[in-house]
Amino acid sequence: MKDITFTIPCYNSQDYMERCINSLLKAGEQAEIIIVDDGSTDQTGVIADRYARKYPNIIQVIHQANGGHGAGVNAGLAHATGRYFKVVDSDDWLDEKELQKLLKKIKQWERKGTTVDLVICNYLYDHLYEGRTKRMGYQNVFQENKVCGWKDMGHFRPSQYLVMHALTYRTDVLRKSGVKLPRHTFYVDNIFANQPLPYVTSICYLNLDLYHYFLGREDQSVNEKVLMQRIDQQIRVTKLVSGCTDLEKMRIHNPKLAEYLTRNISIMMAISSIHLLLIGTPEAFKKREMLWNYVKNHDRILYDALRHKTISGFTFLPGKIGAGVTLAGYRMARKLYCFN
Repeated sequence: MKDITFTIPCYNSQDYMERCINSLLKAGEQAEIIIVDDGSTDQTGVIADRYARKYPNIIQVIHQANGGHGAGVNAGLAHATGRYFKVVDSDDWLDEKELQKLLKKIKQWERKGTTVDLVICNYLYDHLYEGRTKRMGYQNVFQENKVCGWKDMGHFRPSQYLVMHALTYRTDVLRKSGVKLPRHTFYVDNIFANQPLPYVTSICYLNLDLYHYFLGREDQSVNEKVLMQRIDQQIRVTKLVSGCTDLEKMRIHNPKLAEYLTRNISIMMAISSIHLLLIGTPEAFKKREMLWNYVKNHDRILYDALRHKTISGFTFLPGKIGAGVTLAGYRMARKLYCFN
């Protein structure tokens, strides 16, 4: 069994996928790399097959009809044989030295018989073309190099949450959670980063700047204009995440995790609400109201928490003045944290 499976969902990735693949190859035969060619119409499949021929003991390629990012992740997980599973988007890459440290730690756990369900590492917003990065770490939330549980978790700052780029799950945990991402939908990484968490009992934070999250492509899903165009998909994923866990039961048995999941749903509600405000049409304002009413009708306790106790409440302020205050706060946060 390999120590880790890396899955690279690819769609028309010919211009940048080699940077990603080359960074993962530094793991050597400790790793399995699954490249999923998701119906590409450029040279993506040809490049992937060339790597598979050169590294037959490490790389396998799955060619499939286009199903979107979620379908690529699903295919990788279905074929994974590694103890751990990590998704690396085709325009992103891993730091080679930090990757070696992660692999060394996995080997240590294996020798000691230590079970770690979730490994958390740092990630960097990498504005490669502009020559600047923004590091996102978790030293204030988890004790470094210590296997712990959710009860040991500290408090997240407003800019912090557990995103797919920071997470390496034990493969068995993902399969137990039943996570399956919807096809032809963007922003499904939010589901991947949230639905399996209640199945995690042991966590270890490694203070490694492992993942480089590339920002700068005009067609990127987190680009503000692109997100506005795909707002219906963002709304759909927000609804799915808000209902993927029984928060009422979680509040009783695992209150810290319930608090975190509520906070994360709050962030997603804020993103959806803000971009609907940016669109600014009467239809968009109606969609914002419908989204909030959806949560209200499905989980009144969650709605009250989102409306009155979390950051998302500030994105549902009434009237034009409320909308102006929300957008001014968003612009300031975007400048400060460089998230798109």
